[in-house]
Amino acid sequence: MKCYKRIFLLMIVLVAVKAPAQNLDLDILKSINPRYPDARVWRSASGTVDWMAAGITAGTLAYGYIGNNKNMQHNGYELLMAMAINLGTSTLMKIAVNRTRPAEAYPNDVFVRSPSQDKSFPSGHTSQAFAVATTLSLQYRKWYVALPAFFWAGSVGYSRMYLGKHYPTDVLGGAIVGAGSSYVSRILSNKLFRRKKST
Repeated sequence: MKCYKRIFLLMIVLVAVKAPAQNLDLDILKSINPRYPDARVWRSASGTVDWMAAGITAGTLAYGYIGNNKNMQHNGYELLMAMAINLGTSTLMKIAVNRTRPAEAYPNDVFVRSPSQDKSFPSGHTSQAFAVATTLSLQYRKWYVALPAFFWAGSVGYSRMYLGKHYPTDVLGGAIVGAGSSYVSRILSNKLFRRKKST
């Protein structure tokens, strides 16, 4: 019962702050998104998500099976689960929240190279990148793995705003969904493969 009260209270707070929060969201986006979002570095960062996620997962699984390394195999399946959980969660959230893309809502203020067909919240690119980065950081627990992984994920999130595809809160929501998916995948992986939490 307490859980429902908290959700109800949170909804009231969100409704109360919706207008000023939306204005701040738009103002931040406008300061990042140029009139001609053509910088190759941010277009490239945005485009790395699918092949990086697929490549790291396939590479981990291949390395695990070629070397008969069970832990690497489990790491590959954990990455696969994190991405599947993230995809399902972010897709359902897009449908439930049904937020219009910023360039569609504010065509005179937000500029894109090409329109997007699906909804805005959360950012799917960002959630996918953070799912991969968080999973890798949980698996290897080394700064030289976590730092570049999160730098890449952060650059993907920034690129989505630069390109006018998402509000800052879409990107923040995507990062939370992606990281959360990784933690759920970690719990499932530890149970499925009976691994110790420290591995």
